[in-house]
Amino acid sequence: MRKKIALITGGYSGESVISYKSAETIQNNIDTQKWDCYLIDIHPNGWFYKNSNEEKINIDKNDFSLTIDGAKINFDAVLVGLHGTPGEDGKLQGYFDCLKIPYTSCNAATSALTFNKRYTVAVAAFSGINVAKSVHLFKYENINAEQILQQIGLPVFVKPNNGGSSIGMSKVNKAEYLKAALDKAFKEDEQVLVEEFIQGREFTIGVYKTKGKIVTLPMTEVTTKNDFFDFEAKYEGKSEETTPAIVTEKIKKQIEDAASKIYAVFNCNGVVRIDFIYNEIKEMPFMLEINTVPGQSAASIIPQQVAAAGSNLKAFYSSLIEECLA
Repeated sequence: MRKKIALITGGYSGESVISYKSAETIQNNIDTQKWDCYLIDIHPNGWFYKNSNEEKINIDKNDFSLTIDGAKINFDAVLVGLHGTPGEDGKLQGYFDCLKIPYTSCNAATSALTFNKRYTVAVAAFSGINVAKSVHLFKYENINAEQILQQIGLPVFVKPNNGGSSIGMSKVNKAEYLKAALDKAFKEDEQVLVEEFIQGREFTIGVYKTKGKIVTLPMTEVTTKNDFFDFEAKYEGKSEETTPAIVTEKIKKQIEDAASKIYAVFNCNGVVRIDFIYNEIKEMPFMLEINTVPGQSAASIIPQQVAAAGSNLKAFYSSLIEECLA
């Protein structure tokens, strides 16, 4: 009998628009010979499944079950395609842990930690991984822009401490623009990170676990037509992505080794995408951030990397489900 998989999408943040695009790709590439897949929308107005008549059937949150035509469906596993809260920050993972339902993403602790950019770089630095210098700000503080720039020279990146997809992020080249960038970031989050700009080439690499082994996908080099890899660059075609990246064997090995170490240090599961800047003067990669639920839309990088590895999404998603069931 085929196992029943809940593919969760939606979410409670601005990243829900990306979640729906990711879910479409995943649903179109599920191996229906192996799995019965049900698309579950985790929405602020309720959690529901749409049947073939587009009727919404509510999920029973007591046990995350679904009843269709009088028949109760309990899920064997959850395929996480939900970006932002509550699917990327550990909240749903904790819920599924309580119900003993396995899922294809990092556990609650790792998800919560990596959703907080400041805590992520702190743990990474403690583990000997190269990261940019940064200042962690809280909305309730009296913020002195001059003091920030004394600690970190221009240019800087200003970004919401939680969240992804580069929403609310700015690159600041002049001191007079810092306040506007902070205001923009604080609209998205109560905490903000101001980070030093590291000159270099930008790479991103997918890492996943299959049969208990950590595997890196062919990495991608990102060059953007914008000032940095922002929302437009990521999702609206304002960037160029080269997969696999054209690099020396040394750079390739350095980034793959760093990515594998990060995956292990943070106790990751499922597929994650790790972003790096490679500084060619220091000849070393610097970790930018860890995305524990990377995008899977047609424009996303992970599908490109799976293809470059000589595989296909149907086999890839099956391997993620099989790993979480194991």
